[in-house]
Amino acid sequence: MDVIPTTAGSVRGRREGGVAAFVGIPYAAPPFGPRRLRPPQPPEPWSGVRDAFAPGPSAPQPGYHPALVGLLGEAGEVGEDCLSLNVWTPSPGRAEGGLPVMVWVHGGAFRNGAGSLPSYDGTRLAADGVVCVTLNYRLGAEGFLLLPDGTSNLGLLDQIAALEWVRDNIAGFGGDPDNVTVFGQSAGAISITALLAMPRARGLFRRVITQSGAGHHSHPEHIARRVTERLASLAGVAPTREALAAVPPERLVAADAALSREIAQDTDPARWGESAGGGTTVLPVVDGVTLPERPIDAIAAGAGRDIDVLTGTTSEEFRLFLVPLGITPRITDEVLHGFLAGFGLDPDHARAVYAAARPGACPGDLFSAAMTDHAYRVPAVRVAEARAASGAETFVYEFTRPSPAMDGALGACHMAEIGFVFGNLTDPLVGPDAPRDLSDRMRAAWTSFARTGRPDAVTSGDATPSWPAYGERRSVMLLGDAEPAVCDDPAADARELWAGRRWQREPRQGRGGGRRRAHRLRTRPVRWRVPETRLSARRPARRIGSWTRALSSGEYGSTPR
Repeated sequence: MDVIPTTAGSVRGRREGGVAAFVGIPYAAPPFGPRRLRPPQPPEPWSGVRDAFAPGPSAPQPGYHPALVGLLGEAGEVGEDCLSLNVWTPSPGRAEGGLPVMVWVHGGAFRNGAGSLPSYDGTRLAADGVVCVTLNYRLGAEGFLLLPDGTSNLGLLDQIAALEWVRDNIAGFGGDPDNVTVFGQSAGAISITALLAMPRARGLFRRVITQSGAGHHSHPEHIARRVTERLASLAGVAPTREALAAVPPERLVAADAALSREIAQDTDPARWGESAGGGTTVLPVVDGVTLPERPIDAIAAGAGRDIDVLTGTTSEEFRLFLVPLGITPRITDEVLHGFLAGFGLDPDHARAVYAAARPGACPGDLFSAAMTDHAYRVPAVRVAEARAASGAETFVYEFTRPSPAMDGALGACHMAEIGFVFGNLTDPLVGPDAPRDLSDRMRAAWTSFARTGRPDAVTSGDATPSWPAYGERRSVMLLGDAEPAVCDDPAADARELWAGRRWQREPRQGRGGGRRRAHRLRTRPVRWRVPETRLSARRPARRIGSWTRALSSGEYGSTPR
């Protein structure tokens, strides 16, 4: 067994094969009692050697709908001492030349998840020559309320505290603190994009990989304040730190779930912003202090241009939120028409574009395609475009392999790539007889990027193309059952549908009145209504919001803005 000193005390890990695992290491003190709803504090030091054999408790959370549990898994036992992390390393105590470090931030709509899920086991990545770290952070009301004194984004501050722990301690585990890549998926990817815009995170990482999450999903102060006030009302207390901190965690979770149901039935973005019409309640808060600017706006202004970025999505993200509850066949042409019009698209033209690429598709399939673009693909493209405008390289991928789960009905859905990234091919969305060569390629690309800032190792041999950065040719690397292939401007017709619709570029003034190369991407709020159909006796928007609520997330809501 290996023993490694840390700033709080020594920890003992277990070695299996060539990899040592240290799990359940506290990076901050338990955020309850007098520390509840306050920024993270250093962990209490301990004497002797602490066994790091078992994961720490998960943050309080509601869990997923039963239809999703078998696909996504659930976090372990929740508890107060939830701010812990896990380390896998092939070279604990390595003295010469630290290894690249990859720090994983989990997803779960800012309401669910944990760094200790089996899908995130870092053994295989560590065997490939990196030090892999996964972490917990505060979720829901505990992590993302805007409090009256201005405290906000505690979950993001937790992530920063974990990265500070990595900076101060990872050399002892064989890692290079000056070569840290933060990678994550969904809410984790949204968090990482926010970190690019947060002054307190500067200097803590060199590279980022964002999977199925980008920089548009956040709440301005007035929306975040409304979320806090309504959630406190549902919990039966005043919207103050003192009152909320006196509420048992399970009651706050229940109040958050009740608010989710309300937001799912309210499609007014003026009231609930990015969450309107969906099941998500909390998001990162643009408070002007911890997060000074909406992340995509900050990136467009040049924030993070010195950070290497790899980003991408799966081909059919939104099917995960439709298929398990049998929603796809219930969506009619009338519902589809209403949503497309509500997004500012010409509904007839947009339907024709999506249908042309999907012969025989039903309206629910076309709805999924449009929502995949609206919530995932287009925001990722906007990050790449904004960085290209400021002269920063971004590498973009699309994961195309359909999950065999649910008889293949999920397609290449949200989260379908995670098992391949970690090399954990028992992940439920991976399915039996998963192609190991695809996992080998993806791990090689991700770890190559962590080492050098370039994911070129996805290909091998002289006949296969290198991975170009996103630019005028809009190059995207397709990763799936086939050999990796560069595709210039994939699904161009669908991408062009969104030009000038949701995001409008406006020149931004630099100091002295000069034009800066970067541009601010502004959102034009769209109010929309969906006509009555046989989908439900209620308004379809309300019904469709209900399935995002039922999933405990909808990940970003049924109508993210």
